Amino acid sequence: MKIFISKKIPKAATDLLKHHGHIVSMYDKEDEISVQDLIDQCQKNEALLFSGKNKLDADFFKSCSHLKAIALMSVGYDNVAVDIAATYTIPVSNTPGVLSKATSDIAFLLMLAVSRNAFMMHRFIADDQWSLANRAENLGIELYGKTLGIFGMGRIGYELAKKAKGVYDMNIIYHSRSQKPELEKELHAMYVDFDKLVCESDVISVHSNLSEETEGIFDSEVFRKMKDSAIFINTARGGIHNEKDLITALKQQQIWGAGLDVTDPEPMQPDNPLLKMRNVAVLPHIGSATTETREAMAIMAAENLIAIAEGKKMPQQIIPD
Repeated sequence: MKIFISKKIPKAATDLLKHHGHIVSMYDKEDEISVQDLIDQCQKNEALLFSGKNKLDADFFKSCSHLKAIALMSVGYDNVAVDIAATYTIPVSNTPGVLSKATSDIAFLLMLAVSRNAFMMHRFIADDQWSLANRAENLGIELYGKTLGIFGMGRIGYELAKKAKGVYDMNIIYHSRSQKPELEKELHAMYVDFDKLVCESDVISVHSNLSEETEGIFDSEVFRKMKDSAIFINTARGGIHNEKDLITALKQQQIWGAGLDVTDPEPMQPDNPLLKMRNVAVLPHIGSATTETREAMAIMAAENLIAIAEGKKMPQQIIPD
């Protein structure tokens, strides 16, 4: 097949596609490809290996209805109209599993950084204000024996729960679309309703998909119900929390701190108040940003396209709801 790749990906994946006889072209600039350029390139090709923030919506699929397959190099697919793709019989796949450990590492990193004011302490050093570091109002909090609430207990949530249990012996509660009895036994975790998760957690970590049900679910009402000593962590999708409400909750000390690897919008503006707040840590969506994980994701996406070319079903094909 003739395959277009929307962003630079590890060479191992392009080599794999070429080894199987496919013709590969790639957008190799550092910026995001425009929607129109993406459409133009797809019209010259038979399949798309997609990585990026552009929306593959009804207009895209109408313009590219000839595509044989789309392989996403991501777990999330909220920017892709999978149901519309299905009407054109275009299978779409994602890359679940391979980034679970790396993304849970970032959630753990943010949880620890926020609890110990690490980002603020770094700013004190950069501003030559070492004397501020040990003032009583700037002390951190410990995580030992605290309660971690997981919102969305999938692979990433599970990996974070294991780390938190093993390192800090945290109590694990979770709210998810389905209950996980085996996980509950392994981690002594407890399934709770959303309200109990919000009210009882010392740390809430978000690991759900972005959907109509979850969009903006962490809003002013929810932040008011949280403990004023609680930490909010989001490494899933920025749209799951209402950013204005989060800023207000932090300013009014309704919650203790927040750690974000995702924002809304993304990227955030450099004058966003979250970047200057105490007890806030923000990262630029680097959950999967390790050499090993990105290569594994790219190879999985390539393997999905190879399967289609061989007349097989994509191993990670997304089934529309």
